[in-house]
Amino acid sequence: MEWSKERPILVAGAGISGTNALRLLLQEGYAPILYDGNPNVDLEKVYAKLEGRRDFEVVLGDLTDDVIRRVQFCTISPGIWLDRPFVRQLREAGVPIISEISLAYHFSRGRVAVVTGTNGKTTTTTLIGHIMEAVNPETYTVGNIGRPYSEYATRTTEHSFTAIEMSSFQLETTDDLVPDLLVITNIRADHLDRHGSMENYVALKKKLCLHQRPDQFTVINGDDPWLEDVPSLTKARVLRFSSKRELAEGCFLRNDNVVLRMDGAEHHICRRDEIQLLGMHNTENVMTGVLASYALGAPVDVLRERVLSFTAVPHRMEYICTKNGIRYYNDSKATNPDSVIKAMEVVTPPVVLIAGGFDRHADYREMVESFRGIVRSVVLLGTTAKDIADAVSLWCPLPTAIVGTMEEAVKLATEQAHEGDTVLLSPACASWDMYPNFEVRGDEFRQLALKL
Repeated sequence: MEWSKERPILVAGAGISGTNALRLLLQEGYAPILYDGNPNVDLEKVYAKLEGRRDFEVVLGDLTDDVIRRVQFCTISPGIWLDRPFVRQLREAGVPIISEISLAYHFSRGRVAVVTGTNGKTTTTTLIGHIMEAVNPETYTVGNIGRPYSEYATRTTEHSFTAIEMSSFQLETTDDLVPDLLVITNIRADHLDRHGSMENYVALKKKLCLHQRPDQFTVINGDDPWLEDVPSLTKARVLRFSSKRELAEGCFLRNDNVVLRMDGAEHHICRRDEIQLLGMHNTENVMTGVLASYALGAPVDVLRERVLSFTAVPHRMEYICTKNGIRYYNDSKATNPDSVIKAMEVVTPPVVLIAGGFDRHADYREMVESFRGIVRSVVLLGTTAKDIADAVSLWCPLPTAIVGTMEEAVKLATEQAHEGDTVLLSPACASWDMYPNFEVRGDEFRQLALKL
């Protein structure tokens, strides 16, 4: 696609992704038009995020045919569903639609690694960045991790390395990114309300491997049946990790030791009990990061040192405090039932669980069954509260309460907990019914726990 500075570029969405895309286009001399379907967007806040710049057109509410005819393409925020009427208007008019990731990739240089999958993306991306920073000072960790790629793209050079976490929402409109290394952590049912079917969701997770070259890498979970066909889809060198079996090549567990076997040599990385992250799923994240970073050129001694110094990322089983003998953990990043199951494997029982949020029509049975012998009671909020309460009643009867706010949830959970218990926020759902993102939700939980 040819880019012209003579025709405007539509930026859809006035949130974090949109404002950073807008800033990037203005810096590079393009003429953006900011569009948001909400006619009540506070433009003063937008201008403030852009250091006061106002030299761009703004369209709020309905998108007119005149604007559609003028723009050369649209960059869209990942939170906007592609079945929105204005998206259909753009497509019917033949206007290309790209992600903020694609926009940033156009302006960036250096090597790029992409991490996608259902669970473990943030931890794995952060670990790869943590390792590679020791190898290359020009390392950037961006994307769905909470740092828009477009904020950092123009800082990159031909010597840079960029690790990008990508969600399925971002992958929907990303077609031109060919990563030097692609990681697919695992596949679980998620976001099916948006993507329509498991097949569509899985295809999105695999799409970036289709155009990779033989000198590039794809790292996959060797235990995941959804990923068995990846070697037949890509020309890249496919590397596997496994927590269940030894591999002829890749990263695996042997007697609770993380072992890297590559290029005819075997290396002991660390013992599981040396990792500062809880649970087998985090051991898998470590194996993923080790394998990816080795493929990118990190020496084994650096892998060892950086793995042992790596700590948990915010909002993922993040210890907050202990008050009156009750521990508080923030797992707001647990936006699907499988993540809560992982939390049940590592949390110290008994647990008073705070859960619920935006309804993505998930199946809660397996999650609720994982509560047995661990969860004392459940406090629920958000649009899924009744559905989860019904699942608890059916599959693992426990004391259950529904509240309206996080403040009520923390207060009630604290009242129900005993000394030695854990109060755990692990929602199993997205945050969008009550919060703009899981970070804001987790931050409120943290603040409320610290105030107790």
